[in-house]
Amino acid sequence: MTELTNATLARLDAAVATPGYDRSQLTPGIVHIGVGGFHRAHQAMYLDALMNRDEALDWAIVGVGVMPGDTRMRDALAAQDHLYTLVVKHPDGRYEPRVIGSLIDYLYAPDDPEAVIEAMSDPAIRIVSLTVTEGGYNIDPANGEYDLTTPDVRHDLDSPEVPRTTFGLVIAALKRRRERSIAPFTVMSCDNIEGNGDVARTMFTAHARALDGELGSWVETEVCFPNAMVDRITPVTTPDDIAALAERFDVEDQWPVVCEPFTQWVLEDHFSLGRPPYERVGVQMVEDVVPYELMKLRLLNASHQALTYFGYLAGYRYAHEVCQDPLFVDFLLDYMQLEATPTLSPVPGVDLADYQQTLIERFANPEIKDTLARLCAESSDRIPKWLLPVIREQLARGGDIHRSAAVVASWARYAEGSDEQGQPIEVVDRLKERLMAVAGDNRDAPTAFIEQHALFGDLADDARFRDAYQQALASLHADGARATLHALVEGRMS
Repeated sequence: MTELTNATLARLDAAVATPGYDRSQLTPGIVHIGVGGFHRAHQAMYLDALMNRDEALDWAIVGVGVMPGDTRMRDALAAQDHLYTLVVKHPDGRYEPRVIGSLIDYLYAPDDPEAVIEAMSDPAIRIVSLTVTEGGYNIDPANGEYDLTTPDVRHDLDSPEVPRTTFGLVIAALKRRRERSIAPFTVMSCDNIEGNGDVARTMFTAHARALDGELGSWVETEVCFPNAMVDRITPVTTPDDIAALAERFDVEDQWPVVCEPFTQWVLEDHFSLGRPPYERVGVQMVEDVVPYELMKLRLLNASHQALTYFGYLAGYRYAHEVCQDPLFVDFLLDYMQLEATPTLSPVPGVDLADYQQTLIERFANPEIKDTLARLCAESSDRIPKWLLPVIREQLARGGDIHRSAAVVASWARYAEGSDEQGQPIEVVDRLKERLMAVAGDNRDAPTAFIEQHALFGDLADDARFRDAYQQALASLHADGARATLHALVEGRMS
């Protein structure tokens, strides 16, 4: 077995692609906060591809962890000279392993916040990028604004020199650069939220303004926050993935990443201190990312929500199982064609019908083994951003919302905490206690779940949505997930 390090790269199996550049010549240009599977399968991969063209060698990545669980990533990467294996899993069973070398350091902020601040203050750092998840932007669900009341934010405002949050760390670095007359870096969000750059601008500016009004105004006017659409299905790495890499290719990697073949990155070309030449490795650099972003959020991400709760309740545990079932495929295509697509503008260079078929093929890839439990997690952050905008726009235009309403009902049924076989469901959500408490009254108070104003706003007041939701929920209770889907596909629930 060959442990993955700089010293062993030349000894790896010939089937494993390795960096074709001298990593000792790399210098940092990007600090990335939130080094998880997606970042390593996506942004770091694109940069590695550029480096293999002997380009962007001064744009290497310094990773930063902020959450308690990030110590595991710190230790795994440090043991491997910050190398890791990216394994592309093709539907035909073929594995395509590639060692990524674009990440050259990793800092764990709770150990030494000053080191992180100083790293971002280095003039060589021209981009600070983020994958902090949909729920990581500290948005108050009641008003959509930056939540100044959370304990960690309060700590950072009271003790800005030792921040705990991403916001506190980034603003401390921007403040230091301003004091040193160093131009501000670009903040590049790569998270699955609509207008991710705009959201980042709003939240970071609010934190800065709470510290110092003048600093807040400077951040708002001087710091670039490009919007982006990112896409690649990247399931959680399992022990089986680690074992398969060892067995097939004799590589001992503490934390490889697995992903599908498809990848897409559409990025607004708005950077203050330059950027890597991403377009040379397939990144779409555009003036307006909104059409691509809405396509992905409302077709891919919302479709994941459409399949996951129904699938789990029906007894499936993996996305590919669901998307090899013709009933679920018919339901997903109906949702995409009849409810989501009417809310979209034309997307330059994209045939939406082909895109929808491609999504089904991607979801059905049996090698990815994307768990429904992963897709069901943190629904209170995902449903309001991905699915509810479709419902609201369709209501406004008089369009159909029965399938979307049924997805919300399937979430409410899932939140009851047991599937149709009576097996317990481990609900993973920041609002778990509240959601499960409300869902526990679904039968006696069938609209209580959608009356949570912080999540649904005034949707419960709309008779069309309320009736469609109640009809689907009643069907789920009386007849189950499959019968409910049959009724929807056959037009008996309208």
